Amino acid sequence: MSRARSHATDDDLAGIQAEVRAGLGRVEEALGEAVATADPFVHDAASYLVTAGGKRLRPTLVLIAGHTGDPAEPRLTGAAVAIELTHLSSLYHDDVMDEAELRRGKRSANARFDNKVAVLTGDYLFARASEVTADLGTEATRVLARAIARLTQGQIREVRGPGPGEDPVEHYLAVLADKTGALIAAACRLGGYLAGADPRVVAALTEFGERVGRAFQLGDDLLDITGDARVAGKAPGGDLRAGVRTLPVLYLLRRGGPGADRVAAVLDGDHDSVAVADALDLLRRSPALAEARATAQSEVDAARAALEGVPAGPVRTALQQVADQVLDRQV
Repeated sequence: MSRARSHATDDDLAGIQAEVRAGLGRVEEALGEAVATADPFVHDAASYLVTAGGKRLRPTLVLIAGHTGDPAEPRLTGAAVAIELTHLSSLYHDDVMDEAELRRGKRSANARFDNKVAVLTGDYLFARASEVTADLGTEATRVLARAIARLTQGQIREVRGPGPGEDPVEHYLAVLADKTGALIAAACRLGGYLAGADPRVVAALTEFGERVGRAFQLGDDLLDITGDARVAGKAPGGDLRAGVRTLPVLYLLRRGGPGADRVAAVLDGDHDSVAVADALDLLRRSPALAEARATAQSEVDAARAALEGVPAGPVRTALQQVADQVLDRQV
């Protein structure tokens, strides 16, 4: 590649990144408008997680995917808002089910208010997301509705647990595909579709989002074991205390032995700080952690492979960077 061509590509990528940052500013403004209501208490509850910030991964992917077509398409902002509202609504419900105390370094909504208010607020945000999507057209409404159905199905399957004779690892991977992969796939799909991208590109973007979503959740599994509380805003081991069998834990339990028994005791309710610290130490030293990391990396690799269906250039590069950063983060 010539030096001139390299500079042109770098400039194009920087241009996309700048446009996405500007687009995210519009999304933040629209999110605030979407949760605005005349009732002060409802507004406080609905805006609680909106104002807490976050990575805004899903809106970012909507906007990047929009560059496969017309990035100036105004419906992209609406799609990004609807996707993020759906994501936030699921967090309200997740925190109630997990009895979480912290979210993004501050008190969770259920701790700040109570479980009933948190559940109803999650429902309210689902409704607001549907209202925003209704302005984007029938196909966009269908895409989001299917993503919400998969997300909810995944949550139900997680609560039910593996069925008789079902492999716990395969069950878990199917759950996270629905709970996380579905919505991120919808973000990428809507970005390409609404911008008018070629249907083959939209299909590639959808597969990319599905794989990145799975890898993102697996990255969270790893962070809950290896993360630094001072950086993440919450102590590691939250999944263990909640009794959630994440992939590293499932791989450890599959291996068996005294270490697996000690981790199982924490999962079953032994939340003594020494027991939790011991379980985390066992997981960090176990080959199960490397095995889970390899599984996560395979999803990143699959995401990058899906991008072969996106024309070479700065858009593909921007999406590759997202994929590469999924497992290289601290929060």
